[in-house]
Amino acid sequence: MSKKKGFKTTIGGQAVLEGVMMKGVLRSAMAIRKPDGSIHLETWDNPARHWYNRKPFIRGIFNFIETLASGYRCLMRSADISTEGLETEEPSKFDRWLEEKCGDKLMKVISAVSSVIGILLALGLFMFLPSFLVGLLQPWLPEWSMSILEGLIKMVIFLGYLAAVSLIPDMRRLFQYHGGEHKTIACYEAGEELTVENVRRFPRFHPRCGTSFLFLILLVSILVNSVVTWDNALIRTLLKVVLLPVVVSIAYELIRLAGRVDNIFTRILSWPGLKIQHLTTREPDDDQIEVAIASMKPVLPEVKGEDEW
Repeated sequence: MSKKKGFKTTIGGQAVLEGVMMKGVLRSAMAIRKPDGSIHLETWDNPARHWYNRKPFIRGIFNFIETLASGYRCLMRSADISTEGLETEEPSKFDRWLEEKCGDKLMKVISAVSSVIGILLALGLFMFLPSFLVGLLQPWLPEWSMSILEGLIKMVIFLGYLAAVSLIPDMRRLFQYHGGEHKTIACYEAGEELTVENVRRFPRFHPRCGTSFLFLILLVSILVNSVVTWDNALIRTLLKVVLLPVVVSIAYELIRLAGRVDNIFTRILSWPGLKIQHLTTREPDDDQIEVAIASMKPVLPEVKGEDEW
């Protein structure tokens, strides 16, 4: 495999439990390290792309939702594979009662409830709470500063959350696979052969990363939400939800630009996200790099340059 230096690929990925998922132009693949040490590999064709997946400033919100849905499915699947064959504890009476009542739908019910709780927590922490706190200080703040202060509070919550979850052992392993995903893509973009030795040499930070994307969403929201009323924290929160597709769409175009072009503007744009990746990535070991490579190889294009920006 030979690529020119400075090549930028559209291939992207995601860390999952004990593995990595990669999405190429035509197909995706997921490699998982099983408890017995073997690598389980799954591949599938990507869904057809429609006009709204390609139209600038419209594609952002649709592609974001599709990425979230796909990522969630991969996480659930990886949880099953990575624990396959492991002994489980004897279920409690409550667990048995749930299984009797819900049957095969138990996991779907738990997943749905978890998703709703997660969405409500996100809305509360990142939309309502900052507006509420800044609203308390409204009589003493100039109007131009309120959206900036709100944005700073969001970023503190965001960084605090990442710092906290990075202390959890299972999340640290997930972040190691995240680092392995980035290093593998960087190795491929540099035109090097995908071997453990080569991948190991590359940085674990990448400008086109979900962490950087989330930071850009917070940054863009400061500007977009500056036009939203401060008269009522609840009304402001609802209006921010309405404007969320606009925020996501702008941030999506910026992250694409950062992944496609390397100049002074994109380097400045990418710098905060790359620094935050010190929290969301860890250096992978050789076994984790091997898994990342296994997920990358099936999605490489058959036609040279087909995955270029």
